Amino acid sequence: MSGDWPRRWSGTWSIGGGEVAWPVRDMASVPVRSSVPLRGFTWRARQGHRPGLQFMVSTGRHHGFESLEEQRLLLVLDFLRVSEVLPQPFQLDFEHVGGRSRHVPDFLAVLPDGGLWLFDVRPGHLIKPADALKFAATTEAAAACGWHYSVVTGWRPHVYSVLDHLSSQRRPLKDQLGLQPQLLGAVRDGPVCFGDLVAVTSLPAVARAQATHLLWHRRLALDLARPLGDGSRIWTGSAPDRRG
Repeated sequence: MSGDWPRRWSGTWSIGGGEVAWPVRDMASVPVRSSVPLRGFTWRARQGHRPGLQFMVSTGRHHGFESLEEQRLLLVLDFLRVSEVLPQPFQLDFEHVGGRSRHVPDFLAVLPDGGLWLFDVRPGHLIKPADALKFAATTEAAAACGWHYSVVTGWRPHVYSVLDHLSSQRRPLKDQLGLQPQLLGAVRDGPVCFGDLVAVTSLPAVARAQATHLLWHRRLALDLARPLGDGSRIWTGSAPDRRG
């Protein structure tokens, strides 16, 4: 990679009904939110992968995915409260010792603070040398733009299972019994085990659903390094204390 590679490498985006190419050195100025997926998603009988649409509370829209692994990433990004997700955002054209290649990353996410995070999704055992080459090139391109970049190769089983459980209560949930103030008040003075937290409310069985809702929306917090159970320590979250 010589010093002028950001000028020779380019990214092609779909904007305004047409395709527009920028050299990598200028891609940080691309109007990301005005772009659409570079290619569409297709469904057919007996195909080898599982495409579909995933609804995200954080964006209020459905987003396309091409595999169950990609669907899991969208769930995680929803928990992170990203403000936008662009599937297959652009095509990277790059040089390497064997010639030139192209690669379309899987997702570009806009973080809550406005930063950009580029993702590829590929189970670790399926990454071939050609894939590693493309991922390495995408790493350099993302760094040149000031973006983060990650290749998602898998999840710790308990992390995804916890997020999957929390997502069951991610949509708006009415609190007609006034359990949410009881839950929030119980952790005001410090962490409380999950089982003890719901037990102090007026209706523990229903409080479990309300606590799950508050955990998803960050009004309550937990340590994702451990599985969620009655012994899990719960404390006050970072989101504003509001009803919903």
